[in-house]
Amino acid sequence: MCQSPVHPRPLARTLLSCALAGCMALAAPAVLAQSTAATIRGQVMADSTPATDARVTATNTATGLTRSVQANANGNYSLGGLPPGTYRLDVTADGQSTSQTVTVAVGQVATLNLGVGGVAEAAPAGEATDMDTVRVTATALVETRTSEVATYVSQKQIESLPQGTRNFLAFADTVPGMVFTQDGNGNTKLRSGGQSANNINVFIDGVGQKSYTMPGGVPGQDTSRGNPFPQSAIGEYKVITSNYKAEFDQISSAAIVAATRSGTNDFEGSFFWDRTGTEWRARTPAEIKSGNKVDSKEEQYGVSFAGPILEDRLHFFVAYEAKEYVTPKTLGLGQQGRYDVDDVPDFLLAGIGPANSPFKQDMYFGKLSWSVNDNNLVELSAQIREEEETIRNDGAFTVDRATFITNDVTRYDLRWQFSGDSWLNDMHLTYEDTAWTPRPLADGIGYILTVSDYNDQNERDNPQNIVSSGAGSNNQDKGQEGWSFQNDLTFTGWDRHTLKMGVKYKKVDVNATERNFSNPQFYYDIHQSTEQPYRVEFGRGIPGTAGGFTTSDNTQLGLYIQDDWEVNDHLTLNLGVRWDYETTPVYEDFVTPADLAENMRNHPNLQNSDIDVENYISNGNNRSSYKSAWQPRIGFSYDIGGDQRNVIFGGAGRSYDRNLFTNLQKEQQTTTYAGPYRAYFVDADGVCRNANGCVAWDPVYLTEAGLDQLVAAGDVSREFYLINNDLKVPYSDQFSLGIRNTWDFGETSWNSEVAVAHIRSYDGLSVRLGNRRPDGSFFPPDANWGTPWDFDAPFGRIVLVDNGLETKTNTLLMKMDKPYTNASGWGVTLAYTYTDAERNSAEDGAGIFDYPYAGYFGWLPVAQVPRHRFVGTAIWDGPGGITYSGKLTMESMRYRVSNDCRDVCFPSSYRPDGTIGLLQLDLAANKVWQVSDDISFRVRGDILNVTNRRNWNSYNDNWVAENFGQHEDGIQLPTRTFKLSFGIDW
Repeated sequence: MCQSPVHPRPLARTLLSCALAGCMALAAPAVLAQSTAATIRGQVMADSTPATDARVTATNTATGLTRSVQANANGNYSLGGLPPGTYRLDVTADGQSTSQTVTVAVGQVATLNLGVGGVAEAAPAGEATDMDTVRVTATALVETRTSEVATYVSQKQIESLPQGTRNFLAFADTVPGMVFTQDGNGNTKLRSGGQSANNINVFIDGVGQKSYTMPGGVPGQDTSRGNPFPQSAIGEYKVITSNYKAEFDQISSAAIVAATRSGTNDFEGSFFWDRTGTEWRARTPAEIKSGNKVDSKEEQYGVSFAGPILEDRLHFFVAYEAKEYVTPKTLGLGQQGRYDVDDVPDFLLAGIGPANSPFKQDMYFGKLSWSVNDNNLVELSAQIREEEETIRNDGAFTVDRATFITNDVTRYDLRWQFSGDSWLNDMHLTYEDTAWTPRPLADGIGYILTVSDYNDQNERDNPQNIVSSGAGSNNQDKGQEGWSFQNDLTFTGWDRHTLKMGVKYKKVDVNATERNFSNPQFYYDIHQSTEQPYRVEFGRGIPGTAGGFTTSDNTQLGLYIQDDWEVNDHLTLNLGVRWDYETTPVYEDFVTPADLAENMRNHPNLQNSDIDVENYISNGNNRSSYKSAWQPRIGFSYDIGGDQRNVIFGGAGRSYDRNLFTNLQKEQQTTTYAGPYRAYFVDADGVCRNANGCVAWDPVYLTEAGLDQLVAAGDVSREFYLINNDLKVPYSDQFSLGIRNTWDFGETSWNSEVAVAHIRSYDGLSVRLGNRRPDGSFFPPDANWGTPWDFDAPFGRIVLVDNGLETKTNTLLMKMDKPYTNASGWGVTLAYTYTDAERNSAEDGAGIFDYPYAGYFGWLPVAQVPRHRFVGTAIWDGPGGITYSGKLTMESMRYRVSNDCRDVCFPSSYRPDGTIGLLQLDLAANKVWQVSDDISFRVRGDILNVTNRRNWNSYNDNWVAENFGQHEDGIQLPTRTFKLSFGIDW
């Protein structure tokens, strides 16, 4: 009998889970290499017939790693589990032998036919055949017979192309369908299609880096200028935007598959330093206005070492990288034109203008690679990332209104590959610990000056900020810690089939401390008084509870099986299915406090609405983990001529992601910590404009004791999050069809690919307002606008968490590239993407507060995704030993979404005037001096945004304003910037 692992809740047994668990337990011969390893497969021919006794051996020319397999009765062979690199293939058959040298990329499955006995099989495009010695030589194998929509990013591109940050994910920007963004704060995100960065997963050496706690795709990418991994430790990577195979989990948009560098038989090291600063960049628009240029700095440096401990057997690699940034910010008043600036208090005016935002990061990576023998490879790696930064946002903030963040990631991975003639087992044991802790830069009181039309209740319900000052409200500490075990097994003994299967089991403690509004926030309206507030929001722990601390011992299980079936020399089918399961006790075992449940059942506003409160009241037994995450993934490739030059490919599949803990913990957090309590005061003119009543203003409320009086008197409301009892896991359905070709122009080969893809995502988490008016409606009578923020129930404000967010994306993806080779000395990539992306929400993320539910106003363009996007890169080894490179990025104007209130209010979209929304040309030149046989010195200069184009990212979105649609001062950085780098290699 197949026994399931122990779980907090019973796990239904399935035929697939029993079969896979049995295979794992018996270690039966079975699976292709895990995602980062490469595979070379093909047929050995001897005198025009299959070589039935052929043995193929691959030896890594840098490390001595060896893999050897016996071809089957039809001469077919498959060498799996190859770390990316260059290999010498030795073939023996019928007493004869031959060899050739090939290079394989990360996660590549390359087809290469071999010949002995005077017959050399046709080599893939880009290779040359020496008939005199029957020796086939190759620079790089090309993967064409795959159903994936995928692109490789080479180490040469990472080393050579211009870049403003050493975030290795930035090079994914050159891939059709991908957008790497850097906001005005310098925070970076990578997204694909119409979905958010949350739906990305990054796999490094076969281990998923998913963040279970926070948005951003990988840990630490939410509000961070830092890099997820040392760039010097990344060898190369692969970007799969659609139709990935069954081994990829916790993902619904794109997969990044990266391999780290390893030591070789040669001792080597490298040091780099690069810098730019105030004097090396053009002024921002705000600096031009003010006449002052803010001090800024971007400095990066690092060192790496590698080499043998035992030649051909044991190697090491270590790397350290650091970043120190001081980024200029633009602080100014908001909603100008709606008030007299002279009415703004002097202490607020003194806090605006040019400012900066500092950042510091240290990253460490180490790896030991031990080839125990020809059948066993053991690797131990460690990653440590530490960063701290002070975040100041562009816009309506004073210089003291800042957040201080520490952001730490630790991960250890022990990997064991065990191979035989027809199988490979790849096992990982991984430990991780991450922490993200934003908190106010200073404690005290927050002062928020707003503007609204006091004669318009809708305006009164939704005041707009002029400027925020003083202590901020963000106070959190969130992270994840745990162990995981994963095993991937590949069996190639079944002729023309590569059978893959795997299991991943993970126990992770996900935790969150969220005590927002521990610094009270007082709101003032400039049309009433800048000395007497009209509202206060503050936080307090609930006595007898954890006071905002939440933890959950989550269990994850993933199973998959896949068959890559080479039906014949033309057709390959990829047939797979996976199943994922996760328990989240903080959600499943939560019990709604009895008084809250009773109040909800008796509140007339809710009872009169279309909300069934029973869907959100949990008794600890009416929730369960989602068990239906079955994910079929089917793909095909058809090689028209059987020569890997013209291949039609496509596929369809389903992929489940996961719900982020930062949302799931809110239910328990808001029942143990009231953040915020909310109280309204009688306005300075003596009128109470809050529907639920006001408290007479007393300066004592500026003290902690005074706020405690408000709580004791019951003159406050609070906020509760309530999660649907039938919460599902978000997923996407993907469909793609395309053709890839290889073209020869003289001695130069180009690769092209054209594909269309449709991705539809479902069940995204939507966080919506549960407040309703007395008659149960969301909007006022005879109107479709006016959020019922102030219609709190007597017991507080209600926020509902449901599934409901959806996106639909249609893309045309076109690329053409001539890979860089040492022989040619140049390379070019061209990528164009047409994207039609929509979602059923105006918000980028879970928050939906301006209308009753996701989809109420239909579909809206995804504002973060341009309709047209082109990225071109080039690398050229020019005269004088100088390598030149360039990158050109062009986008059409992006849609913007805001509330159109010219007649009745509703979300609407527009595109600002103009054709090109973003244009950035970056150039670089690198010169290397060979000081001796073992030491070289290099100097490099990068010019970012050569034309100094203003790529505006801030616009007036107020449809009734005279300057509606006109850009404001905010731009996407950088301005024209020169960056100097130098390094030493030995």
